[in-house]
Amino acid sequence: MTATLSQRQHIDTILQSLASPSAEGEAAMIERSWRRCIDRYGLDPARPTPPRYVPGATLREHQDQADALLQVARAGVEQLYRQVASLGYVVLLTDARGIAVQFLGAKRDQREHQRTGLYLGADWSESRAGTCAVGTCIHERSALTCHHSDHFSAHHIQLTCTAAPVFDPHGQLLAVLDISAYHSPESKHSQTFALQLVKYTAKMIEDAYFLQRYADHPIVCLDRSREFVQINRRYLLAMEPDGSLVAANTAGRKLLRHHELPLPEAGEARPFRAWNIQDLLDAGVDEVLAIPQHSDDRVRAFRTHRHRELHFATLIEPPRRASAVPGPGARRDSSLAPLEALADDDPAMRDTLTRAARLRNEPINILVIGETGTGKERMARALHESSRRRDKPFVAINCAAMPESLIESELFGHEPGSFTGARSKGMKGLIAQADGGTLFLDEIGDMPLQLQTRLLRVLAEQEVLPIGASRPIKVDLRVVAATHRDLRGLIAEGRFREDLFYRLNGASLRLPPLRERADKGYLIRRIFDELNQQRDARVRLRGDAMSALLAYPWPGNIRELHNALHYALATCEGDEIVVNDLPEECTHGQLAHPGASPGLAAPGITGTSPAATRGGPEQDLLHRSLCRHQWNISAVARELGLSRPTIYRRMKRMGIVPPNQQPPQ
Repeated sequence: MTATLSQRQHIDTILQSLASPSAEGEAAMIERSWRRCIDRYGLDPARPTPPRYVPGATLREHQDQADALLQVARAGVEQLYRQVASLGYVVLLTDARGIAVQFLGAKRDQREHQRTGLYLGADWSESRAGTCAVGTCIHERSALTCHHSDHFSAHHIQLTCTAAPVFDPHGQLLAVLDISAYHSPESKHSQTFALQLVKYTAKMIEDAYFLQRYADHPIVCLDRSREFVQINRRYLLAMEPDGSLVAANTAGRKLLRHHELPLPEAGEARPFRAWNIQDLLDAGVDEVLAIPQHSDDRVRAFRTHRHRELHFATLIEPPRRASAVPGPGARRDSSLAPLEALADDDPAMRDTLTRAARLRNEPINILVIGETGTGKERMARALHESSRRRDKPFVAINCAAMPESLIESELFGHEPGSFTGARSKGMKGLIAQADGGTLFLDEIGDMPLQLQTRLLRVLAEQEVLPIGASRPIKVDLRVVAATHRDLRGLIAEGRFREDLFYRLNGASLRLPPLRERADKGYLIRRIFDELNQQRDARVRLRGDAMSALLAYPWPGNIRELHNALHYALATCEGDEIVVNDLPEECTHGQLAHPGASPGLAAPGITGTSPAATRGGPEQDLLHRSLCRHQWNISAVARELGLSRPTIYRRMKRMGIVPPNQQPPQ
């Protein structure tokens, strides 16, 4: 009864406001939207509008079209969610048509998300959902809060929603960022801070997209404050080397209009080409391009031609792809390519690779330290391939994997008949095979103590004595050892020789774990491209999968990443990998993310699952979908927007067994 009375009052409020419109500002936007809902869309406030979800295949099309933005927006959306999650908000990113292409919200409230439409794949366009923050923001091209009874549909009057637009560099609407909650104070003023927070995050996403889109152009950043210009970057103007303006962010376009430089309609090719930076600033193009060399703080003051306003400018220059490995003033050496390929812009890896480049031809042994899976063998190979020993053998030995009974003969070799089971012609040991090249000893901390003594002699004398031989063999080798263990701790326990440690540790190179690296995106793309080439395939890694890979902590480091990408390539259908093609551990425990299936959340599915009490609503919904399609996996996969292997994996995980495979009663 209370809900019916509340809806009736809501309807009366809408009709009274439309009879005598008098609102201003944000309230006027709400009233204009109410009128559109009745006059243009034919919606009825007395008939609550349940949420509408687009099919899984349609959602993927929307995500594909927003893919470039999704890759940039991920960090901003996640940061915003961390700020508001404890207050009960969810975060939606919709495309310019109002389809939710990214969603973050508490898993425990998933059913409520689905019931209200605050979920992935929901259609929040004004023509479908009525007056709402997303749909009205799209129409008005302005940020707003749609609080409780501001919504047109009585189905939404318990919600508070705040949205802000994200524009592309030419002024076209790219997306809408929204935060929404089911429970909030009655006063709309309670959402004032929410509005400012969403506007700020939307601007960050917009500017990050701008900087990525025009990374190959000089970008002038302007601000009225010298102290904040390099932080705020309020006005962004991308230009050609001749000063011709190519694009501007929203604030930059407002600045140009303020100074009476009219802009063509949004969407025109090269819309700013008619204008030059000199038309705005009282400066020559050469002066603008020379800003980084002008002063210690890389900032220079200019006045505008019109209005004579003082602005402080800094310049973001296009990147010059040069090796990060050589030291200052060093020329690029093509032999460093194997080392350069190991990292992009991670500071810890840059320091490690700079040291490795200097050591690659030095006659000292190197100890590579890092967690399991961080790429220690790849580092050793890169050292070898970039050194003057590159044409000689690289011999790798895993000291932990080799049986203790065989390790001595495998390392040092043996003469014919020197022990029971010895080869009739004898065997050349791995150390001798590495003569002239590099011997890589992986997991050196697991080498048996008695063999450590013999290895120490090899390193000290540069000669090896095969089992059963009377004369040693001279060897010229460089040893690179690797470990994930604390060798000093093993020395203290008496399990590793201290003198061997100092023989191996002529220099040490430390590899950071993948979770701490700033260049995870580079590593994902590099490994993915390598696997693509090995398979002679042209599979694409979509933005939602990339977002999940970047968010995962990777306890198994680069080895686990390699395995995850290999798995996704092996099981994906078609020519792209989406988030549901990844191993489940890469998404387990994550919040809802791009690519999660709205089909599992679609309202209107009824019935019960015999295992629902064990697996929860997701299992229940999957079971009903399977029953509805008579256990046709392909049909279920199409409905839910998932691949067939993903359906099979979920069935196995949830214990769902087809009727024809169940044991007889």
